[in-house]
Amino acid sequence: MTGIPPVVLDRSSGIPLAAQLADALRAAASGGGLRPGDRLPSTRELAAALRVSRTVTSAAYDQLLAEGWAGGRRGVGTFVLGAVPSAPVAPSPPTVAGEPARALVDLRAGSPCLEVLDRAAWRRAWRAAGDQPPDPRAEDAGDPGFRAAVAEHLLRHRGLVAGPDDVLATAGTSAAVGEVARLLPPGSRVAVEDPGYSRAVAALRDAGIEVVRVPVDDDGLVVDALPDGLAAVYCTPAHQFPTGRRMSAARRLDLVARARAEGWWVLEDDYDGELRFDVAPLPLLGALGPDVVVHLGTSSKILSPTLGVGWLVAPVPLRAELLARRTATAMRPARAGQRVLAALAGSGDLSRHLRRLRREMAGRRELVRAAVTAAGRVVEGDPAGAHVLVPLEDVATEEALIGHAARRGLGLDGLGRHHLAAGPGRRAGLVLGYAAPTRTELVDALPELTDVLGAHR
Repeated sequence: MTGIPPVVLDRSSGIPLAAQLADALRAAASGGGLRPGDRLPSTRELAAALRVSRTVTSAAYDQLLAEGWAGGRRGVGTFVLGAVPSAPVAPSPPTVAGEPARALVDLRAGSPCLEVLDRAAWRRAWRAAGDQPPDPRAEDAGDPGFRAAVAEHLLRHRGLVAGPDDVLATAGTSAAVGEVARLLPPGSRVAVEDPGYSRAVAALRDAGIEVVRVPVDDDGLVVDALPDGLAAVYCTPAHQFPTGRRMSAARRLDLVARARAEGWWVLEDDYDGELRFDVAPLPLLGALGPDVVVHLGTSSKILSPTLGVGWLVAPVPLRAELLARRTATAMRPARAGQRVLAALAGSGDLSRHLRRLRREMAGRRELVRAAVTAAGRVVEGDPAGAHVLVPLEDVATEEALIGHAARRGLGLDGLGRHHLAAGPGRRAGLVLGYAAPTRTELVDALPELTDVLGAHR
């Protein structure tokens, strides 16, 4: 077991111990005190060393897992994955002299809603996965049961017709983006949404790709703004991150048509695709253009990043290239999490969980909308997913609101950091997530949010 640099926790601070610990481990990973691949102590060992409860260490590890700084496999341990250079983490809330200490309620986007996860079903799935015999050989495409479960999931919940042979297991969306990017010639140009998902951008850049920024509006990615000479386009059409808009039907058709005409791939990140509350979702890009679209999905937001599992449906030529590269490098996603998801799907627990999750997220979205409206502000974004956008006048107001909220015990995220570059055209706003807290925490925090928003009118 790899040790960790000394950690000092200030019990007199208003910052929760779990947040302090997560900050310390994150700083160690950024500064080189912890390196990618280092194994972290178990939550029990670390709790004993720091003389805190396992609740503290577990919460800190869960935060790092959710942010992508660490990864874990059941029975093996938790490991440092390294810093995510384009996705800075919002600072822990400062304390102000004379103010009572308040626990941080995280209203940032990107975390799953663990409160609705049936823990008994979760344990059954892990037991079922563990009951299977050890693998006699590697499966470059992924566990057969997992691929069959994903094909059924895509048909039932996303309307995408795909067989098990069309599905490849991945280690998550960002990992899949990186895999596809490494098949492109070095220096290839890939267009991305701006503002957009910084981890996908980091994966592209890490593969030697030139990233081209393209604006989004109320209809999603502005297809007319795409330049010539692209190798691919990455987008989040179901629920654009972070604006919360969905790509219109006309834009989807235009995007697929241009991909065919100009010979590039479309990387469709189905972010929040399972979480639509008002009407049936529009046809997936993967259904409109199976010959040019690479459809990407993940279990991290609908279940937990603990599984480290995603999936990819791609045209046959690209799929063959991915498999050949996996065979040549022996780099492929682990099967344990795949088997857990397959067990959840096979028992019907995954479908039941998604129904509960949709109901819960719809209710939470309405609570957040009401709190924001009460402060005289508006909510943007479609009735879907686990976050909304509150537009603001300027970046200065955004920064002031985030600081004020931190002093009131609320962790908020600004739209500004999701732009790929500063300068003209950079919008300001708050990206409000409502999945991470418990419902009780959320309800208790929303009056504070209303007060903060109202104070900066």
